[in-house]
This record gives sequence, structure tokens and C-alpha cells, in this order.
Amino acid sequence: MNRRVRAATAALMRSPVRHLLRPVITPLDRLLFRLSRGRWKLSAPMIPSLTLFTTGAKTGQRRETPLMCFPQADGTWLVAGSNFGLERHPAWSANLIAHPEAEVHYRRKLVPVTARLLDAAESEALWPVLDAQWPGYRDYEKTAHRAIRVFRLTRR
Repeated sequence: MNRRVRAATAALMRSPVRHLLRPVITPLDRLLFRLSRGRWKLSAPMIPSLTLFTTGAKTGQRRETPLMCFPQADGTWLVAGSNFGLERHPAWSANLIAHPEAEVHYRRKLVPVTARLLDAAESEALWPVLDAQWPGYRDYEKTAHRAIRVFRLTRR
């Protein structure tokens, strides 16, 4: 990601506007994904992203969530549940805890994965790397007053 895009992303993530964007960006991202038949995502030009397909923790229904991701050299992905700095964890993270077997749509491929919630020490060790990819993202912990859940998604 170039320096200007990174700086703009960091400024947006630190701004109070981010709470107003949540109800707009997520539906737009989903709509664009559906209309393009999985080829486009709103956030993709700025930050790597995927679509996560989980099983609902309470309903058992299939759930679809576009997420920013951090692809790893070993073929896994890291995803973090910021929920735009809201006090509660995002539903998809509860779904992964209840049902770690999921699927991701990444670069036009549907990949079965197993999710593992990283413990506090593992998350803390990864935050310098994550913060380099997602500048300002960790600020959500301060506004949410909770630790952000970080998951590693491994191909099955």
C-alpha cells in the first residue's frame, strides 16, 4: 500500500466519522460483492480483504461478512474483530468461536478454513505487523474498551 493511501486510511480510522461509516460501508461492500459476482469489494483497492462465510452461533444459518485481512506468507489469513470500535464484539467472531470451520472467498476462490482465536500473547506479538498493514486500527481497542479478537484462518 502506498504511503498516501496508508496515511488517509489511518486518518479515517482515527476520526469520529468511522462510527458513521459502519452502517454505510458494510452494506455497500456486500452489494458491490454481490453485483460483481465476487469480483469487487469496496475496500479491496486500499486493504486486502476477503469474504468470510460462517455458521451462525445462535441460528446455525450461513452468514457472509466482508472483512479486511492480513494474508500471511504461510497461506493463512489474520482477521481482527474491531466492530468499528463498538463495545461489543462482532457477530462473525462469536460465530467463529462457536463454529471454527468456515470458508473464505479470496481472490475469486472459495477456500475452506479453520479459525483459531489467538490468545492475548499471540495477538500482542502480532500487533506491530498488523498496525503496519492497518494504521490506526488498534485505536479501536481504546474506544471499544475491549481487546480486539484476532483470528488465524488456516486452509483445511
